[in-house]
Amino acid sequence: MKLLLAALVVLLLVVGEGTAERLLSRRTKRELASPLHIGGIRDPFGSYCQRRGGCCPGRDDQCTVPYLDTICYCDLFCNRTVSDCCPDFWGHCLGVERPFITTCERNGNKFLTGQTYKENCNLCTCGADGRWDCEQNACLIEPDVISAVNRGNYGWRAANYSQFYGMTLDEGIRYRLGTQRPAKTIMNMNEIQMNMDPERDQLPLYFNSAEKWPGKIHEPLDQGNCAASWAFSTAAVASDRISIQSMGHMTPQLSPQNLISCDTRNQGGCTGGRIDGAWWFLRRRGVVTEDCYPYRPPQQTPAELGRCMMQSRSVGRGKRQATQRCPNTNNYQNNIYQSTPPYRLSTNEKEIMKEIQDNGPVQAIMEVHEDFFVYKSGIYKHTDVSFTKPPQYRKHGTHSVKITGWGEERNVDGAKRKYWIAANSWGKNWGEEGYFRIARGENECEIEAFVIGVWGRITMEDMRSHNHHHRRRQI
Repeated sequence: MKLLLAALVVLLLVVGEGTAERLLSRRTKRELASPLHIGGIRDPFGSYCQRRGGCCPGRDDQCTVPYLDTICYCDLFCNRTVSDCCPDFWGHCLGVERPFITTCERNGNKFLTGQTYKENCNLCTCGADGRWDCEQNACLIEPDVISAVNRGNYGWRAANYSQFYGMTLDEGIRYRLGTQRPAKTIMNMNEIQMNMDPERDQLPLYFNSAEKWPGKIHEPLDQGNCAASWAFSTAAVASDRISIQSMGHMTPQLSPQNLISCDTRNQGGCTGGRIDGAWWFLRRRGVVTEDCYPYRPPQQTPAELGRCMMQSRSVGRGKRQATQRCPNTNNYQNNIYQSTPPYRLSTNEKEIMKEIQDNGPVQAIMEVHEDFFVYKSGIYKHTDVSFTKPPQYRKHGTHSVKITGWGEERNVDGAKRKYWIAANSWGKNWGEEGYFRIARGENECEIEAFVIGVWGRITMEDMRSHNHHHRRRQI
């Protein structure tokens, strides 16, 4: 019996050798697939080919066994060029010892040479010497940074965010920000002159736009892994300003996707853009609401939604009208909203406060550092917790946000700590329900260096028209 089995194995090998040589030039898909032993065999001791009922000669793409979230092979071709063999192939089909004999351990589990696992944002490979060889990327979520912030006296708390875990710091800066620094000509825009009367213009210690204008300040959205804060912050500020200016007759949440897909003049969509270009588009072309043209994160966006699906035409006096129906086929309100040219505010905190109190939220550009991603609550200031680490752990990129108010607190020692209230675009489960507080009056992270206000292009006729549409929907 043993002699018969041995002869069968030899026959299979001979047949497999010849078949393999003939098919080698035709091998395509499997050759390009990641080898299982490099992809990571988490159960190297399972009985796969044995459970299948045997092995197949030569190449047989049907000779497979379900394996984790993929398949493995039990044909004699699986060990050619790239190994996609089942873990028990060598022992069960060839009667030889598995070629990978060195093991590494992790959490009580054994891994064979060449197997991998991912540690946060770094891929670790089991080496021939039985040691793990891991990438050295700086991760977006670094547990020691979170611990250091929470142990220190920095005035704010840090937290782990599952949506950021597994991303590198470089990826966070590349995908979660997306505002290009304005050109010098834009940065040199004249600031509006605001003559403040120290007696008459008394500013409160605390102010929140949402409390002065209830129902007119829109909640933060989530840009996901789309580097388009340029579009989100522009749409957010314009939405609030139009709602306030129209006294609540029009309360649109404007569509960032409309800007991302249609404002393509020197803009990069989800790879970054300029706020001055966004305001130009909002003034000259206009956008529809989020409900009409909903946002779709890049990984969820069908190819046809990547192109612009909303055009407008002039109807005179600078006003425009949509020429297409809403991409959201359940919505028929494709009204176009426009703004006037934006204006730049002074870097003086009192003048910024006065503008917010009188006219509503403003847009600000800021530099986001590595520790900002883990902000949870409190008054943010960039910390020194990564200063002793290599340079790849200390990086920053440009972002844009909506400032909605301000306030101040006192430390236990009585020292006053002033802050801005700002809305981010990372969803409501980040920070203080999508908002954050940041030190005020110190140009922290350059947040006071370039602040923009704007007016909506609204007439009494617009308000009457929107009021009519609203009443008709209620009937």
